[in-house]
Amino acid sequence: MYYKPKKRLGQNFLVDKNIQKKLVQACNFAGQDTVLEIGAGTGALTSLIARQVSKIYALEIDEGLCGHLKSLLQEYSNVEIINQDILRFDFKKHFSRKKVKILGNIPYYISTPIIERLINFRQVIDTVFITVQKEFALRICAASGSKTYGSLSCFVQYYFKPRIILKIKRNSFFPPPGVDSCFLRLELKKKLPLKKSEEKLFFRIIRQAFNQRRKTLRNSLKNIIPAEKLRRFLCNFNLDAKIRPEKLTIQDFINLTKT
Repeated sequence: MYYKPKKRLGQNFLVDKNIQKKLVQACNFAGQDTVLEIGAGTGALTSLIARQVSKIYALEIDEGLCGHLKSLLQEYSNVEIINQDILRFDFKKHFSRKKVKILGNIPYYISTPIIERLINFRQVIDTVFITVQKEFALRICAASGSKTYGSLSCFVQYYFKPRIILKIKRNSFFPPPGVDSCFLRLELKKKLPLKKSEEKLFFRIIRQAFNQRRKTLRNSLKNIIPAEKLRRFLCNFNLDAKIRPEKLTIQDFINLTKT
């Protein structure tokens, strides 16, 4: 079946069958797993996953594609097709008793909101596997000191251990996007390092620091962190008084929050 991708929905279908198989193999799904697929599209991955897991919820915002999916996947009793936007999907309603594994090819323009949504419902999520544009993946996985390291890196890495599993060339999709993509594994951290009451300050520090990343940490944070507290932090952790935000690790920002 030919289905014309809709640009307004950011549809770029993964059509390379070899890559499709590699992605599913990398997820290492087991027979007892429950999977939520974000953007089932034409069902290429859905049919592969359905053979391996206990249950798969195929989420698709495009009503026309949902009709195609129902026809294509009718032989699989463990597939439930849901015509809904991931940003409105009620995780707790469907996964109150068992944690779910997430798989999805995420449109670039809503990549960050989707990840934020997954973080908000992390209590019912096991592991996340997502395909995103390469630039976005590099920002998520960036280490301190690199050009791509920033507030997004810190935000995602606070909750997850991200890892690039596979790089995917743009011609593996139809229509080909303007850039290459990466397949990511986001492993949720079992325990977060800060108390809930401390997290607001932590994220505020990160946003403020990277808004003025070329300034020294002292200058970029002078409006939210008392000078004495910042001096004590730099001294206690043997950091240069003129250090810039991009040189600090996530653990450094956590230590600053706790100082």
